[in-house]
Amino acid sequence: MRLRKTISLVAVAGMMAGCTSTGGVRQPSAPETVAPEKALVLPPPGGPSIVSVVERKRGNGVEQTVSLFTSSSVPGQNFLKIQFFGASGANPGVGNASFSMINESAIAREMARAAPGVPMATSATFLQNAYGPFGYASGRSRAGDACIFAWQQIRSSAAANTQARNFGMIQLRLRLCDARASERQLLGIVYGYTISGTFDGVIWNPYGAPPPADAALGRTGDPIYPDEGGYRDSPMPIGYEPAPAAIRLPRTAPVRSAPSRQPARGAAPLPAPIGPRVPLPGEAPQTSAAPEAAAAPLEQSARAIGVTVPSPDCIGDTTMTAVCRR
Repeated sequence: MRLRKTISLVAVAGMMAGCTSTGGVRQPSAPETVAPEKALVLPPPGGPSIVSVVERKRGNGVEQTVSLFTSSSVPGQNFLKIQFFGASGANPGVGNASFSMINESAIAREMARAAPGVPMATSATFLQNAYGPFGYASGRSRAGDACIFAWQQIRSSAAANTQARNFGMIQLRLRLCDARASERQLLGIVYGYTISGTFDGVIWNPYGAPPPADAALGRTGDPIYPDEGGYRDSPMPIGYEPAPAAIRLPRTAPVRSAPSRQPARGAAPLPAPIGPRVPLPGEAPQTSAAPEAAAAPLEQSARAIGVTVPSPDCIGDTTMTAVCRR
């Protein structure tokens, strides 16, 4: 008897809850496409263009995948992926993103998913861009396409974290494969991308305090000269423009022109050549007396027009001898 009463009470409560519901439609939190101008990280000017931006909100931050223009036979899409880690509860009703430090095994798995089938070698050279140190790996596919996979973590120092500030963190991943670009051109994108997103509040600043000015500024005995190329031997170019594919034309046999061609029937006759005829290679030059005959009157006219110069012995002679008169 008591069991029947309990079941009836539960049924009545369910009916009352259904009557009080508004019946609104709610969309669960899921990745959504946003406009390219809302990307939290932007490629450099002249770099690959943005195809789409997919954003996923987390309880402790937000992450975006910026798909970039791809010209490669390697499976997959070029992308810039950025993750902002801040305070828990930034987006209520959404689960937090799991945080993990960068390690070699995790990077190897991400690299294999981003560029499948491409043997990648991690660079051992210390490099840094405007946001700090970064690492990258590069390789070439069987078709000869160049690929790089870069990673970076932006976080203030441990000493700054102890002061109850600068707790935010940013992680980035970059995958680039191109059929006509070199490794150095692709690496220039890492030096040129711009992080446009920020955290609310100084306490979550991931960059730490700005560095102090150089101690040499204004100090006697430390001359500063104009910059001629920076601290590198050759500056890293920002962005790239792949060279156009080479077009190979089929070889054709040289066409030898005949000495004389008869005009086709119905075609207009060729005009008479102007000037002397140039002999073909191997043909004996033709001599003509017409030029010599034409040159004779010119020579005679030149003689008639010329002026007779007197001899030095006749200068100052007042008698004007017959010799001087000639």
